[in-house]
Amino acid sequence: MVSDLWIYENQAREDGYSRIAGLDEAGRGPLAGPVVAAAVVLPSSFSVTGVNDSKKLSEKKRDKLFDDIYTYADAVGVGIADEKEIDSLNILRASLLAMGRAVANLSVVPEFLLIDGTFQIASAFPQKAIPKGDSKSISIAAASIIAKVTRDRLMLEYHKTFPQYEFNRHKGYPTKAHRNAIKTFGCCPIHRKSFKGVKEYL
Repeated sequence: MVSDLWIYENQAREDGYSRIAGLDEAGRGPLAGPVVAAAVVLPSSFSVTGVNDSKKLSEKKRDKLFDDIYTYADAVGVGIADEKEIDSLNILRASLLAMGRAVANLSVVPEFLLIDGTFQIASAFPQKAIPKGDSKSISIAAASIIAKVTRDRLMLEYHKTFPQYEFNRHKGYPTKAHRNAIKTFGCCPIHRKSFKGVKEYL
């Protein structure tokens, strides 16, 4: 049931919190580009249908929901950690850093954080990590859509600068075509040099 996606938000409200931010990221697996996180605060009256884990939605549906979430959410924040930070920190720490930046970029101050995964972020706000939260919490699902669409659009821009890698097709993920492009052309500035599949071609 769709209403099940409100369980964690409703519990937080019962505990006295009103501004609840869902957090998720996109781009942990690619060989190139940033990791992008989003934080979304939804009103209890949010009635947009179809919000779900971004991986379960078509590109067309994600794009539509992206616009709807920005229109009807109380606040949306985006945070980015680039390939240099990923190489320096490791992908997990960079992802958590991006989430922290997303929270900092919210236009309202949240009171409670719901975070996709098993790790909490460095924050003074009360928070709960939820494994597979993007399919259990509507706020996290909304954040997954914002993060995914934002990152995909960034990779489309990178494609204009580095067309030989076809980032418009695979968004930096380790497809066969992407691996072959790295073998042929070497690495470009946005490749993650600490990742297997990249560092052997430096």
